[in-house]
This record gives sequence, structure tokens and C-alpha cells, in this order.
Amino acid sequence: MFASKTIETADKPEFYRELAGQLGGLLHDERDFIANAANLSALVFDLVPNLNWAGFYFLRSNDELVLGPFQGKVACVRIPVGKGVCGAAAAQQRTMLVPDVHAFPGHIACDAASRSELVVPLVKDGKMLGVLDLDSPSPGRFDAEDQVGFEALAAIYVAASDFA
Repeated sequence: MFASKTIETADKPEFYRELAGQLGGLLHDERDFIANAANLSALVFDLVPNLNWAGFYFLRSNDELVLGPFQGKVACVRIPVGKGVCGAAAAQQRTMLVPDVHAFPGHIACDAASRSELVVPLVKDGKMLGVLDLDSPSPGRFDAEDQVGFEALAAIYVAASDFA
């Protein structure tokens, strides 16, 4: 049985190294991408401070992301590729770090409390699979260290999972 362990450090790179270690243990010997997404969402929501949403959108057609496992308030179910922060990350296949979602053209407000967002694309063998989406009620919550940390977590998730 896996039990997450509180990470007690103010050093962000160390925090993300410890979180990555916990994620590796959590996903060890499990290949199902839905189960792994559910557990990654729960781990992140439990251990990463100041989030109000953590979860996944999966590419189900060339032009649409569909809601996957998450933690937080109910969410938008479908997001067109190219629309909002998640759709932009999928279309451009690059991480989107948005300090103020109200300043992002075309932002989709699934939770009005969200003020900043970090979206990491999930790519395997050059194929876009979806995105890992993180929202915070605080403007400017995410920085470059968070981006690097979550990109590493997303890479662990993609490597550990078999996608249908």
C-alpha cells in the first residue's frame, strides 16, 4: 500500500525531486493511464500547496480535449484544441505558464476562483496525448521552477503509462 509523505522543504527543486520520487513509487508496476492519472492528480492535489484544481484532459480527436481524472471542483468536459490555456498547450505542444488567467486571450473559466494556471502537454513518441492542468486561486502562483518540476512529473507519468 502506498502512502504519500508530506514534503517539508522550502527549496522548490528539492520539493519536486521528492515529489517525483513519490510519484515513481506510486506508479511502479501500474501501466494503466487512467489509474495513473487519477493517482497523480490526487498526489499533487494533496502535496502541492495553493492549488484549487489538478488533473488531466486527454486528446480524443484531432480537435478536442476531454476531461480525465482530476481533483477539485467540477470542470469543463470538452475543450477545443487551440482554445483556452489547455487547448493552446495542446495545439502548440508546449507548456503554458499563465500568471494571470484573466489576461490570457480566450481563457476558459471552469472555476471562477482560478487566477493562475500551468498546463503541461503530454507527448509520447511525438504524439500529443493530452495535458496536465494545474490551477491556483492565487495570481502568479506558478514560476519557472514549478514548470520544470511539473514537466518532470508529466514525463514520469507518460513513461509509466500505456495509452490506449
